[in-house]
Amino acid sequence: MEEHFSTQKLLEQRKLTRAIAELLRNQLRDYLVTLAPLFRPAVVFGEYVHGSTKGAAKGAENNFRELKGLYESIAGSKLYGLSKDLPVPLEMMSTTPEMIAMEYLHVAESGQERKSITISSPLKWVICYSGYPPAKLRELLNSRVRSSNEIISFLLHHLVLHTVVAKQPGLIDILQALHFRLVTEQPKDLGGLPLTCIYSAISTLRPPDEVIIESTEISGMNVFEEVVNLEDMKILQNPLQMRLQELIQKCGITLS
Repeated sequence: MEEHFSTQKLLEQRKLTRAIAELLRNQLRDYLVTLAPLFRPAVVFGEYVHGSTKGAAKGAENNFRELKGLYESIAGSKLYGLSKDLPVPLEMMSTTPEMIAMEYLHVAESGQERKSITISSPLKWVICYSGYPPAKLRELLNSRVRSSNEIISFLLHHLVLHTVVAKQPGLIDILQALHFRLVTEQPKDLGGLPLTCIYSAISTLRPPDEVIIESTEISGMNVFEEVVNLEDMKILQNPLQMRLQELIQKCGITLS
């Protein structure tokens, strides 16, 4: 076992990770409250959203056309098997963004031992409209008796959010300047449905499998939390500072 990931070192890093995660999670939550109006579907889709006025959004027709294409490709897939008809205007039950901690399943191996472990990434989050977490969609898909209307609603809310973010590069830039990066992930178990995720500028890492297995045996639970990557703190940079440095170099100026 690597000395860097001895049990004592792991405990120290986990304590630091949780302190950093709490700080950044609270910051991001405040940012999302302030930026919430930019996440509203009407900003991008205008009259195509129920209750919006005509001409409320520039490019709404093209934006809706792209959304419709995305919906048809996913709803009509083998996993979902839904009607490709997208009702207009869009009926949005929720337009408030919320943060969901990111988790994934990992099969850890050490010698002859193999364990399926749920790994959490404390500095990564899925952003979704309130009440529409990906975990609930997975439950609906795995249910013996599927509710097509509920699944359609989940698809719609995630696809709308994805499009709203994609059509507003300024929103992406604002969060980037605040050291948070908006990215899209397409989990295979959700049929490639684009999920809007946000990463802190400081990442986390997963220790070697033997460390993970030992930790789960001590805790008695098959869950594990990634720990902060200390190297990221050494190279953390301000996006504006980086752009200014590029301009200075292009102009051939050397700062004393």
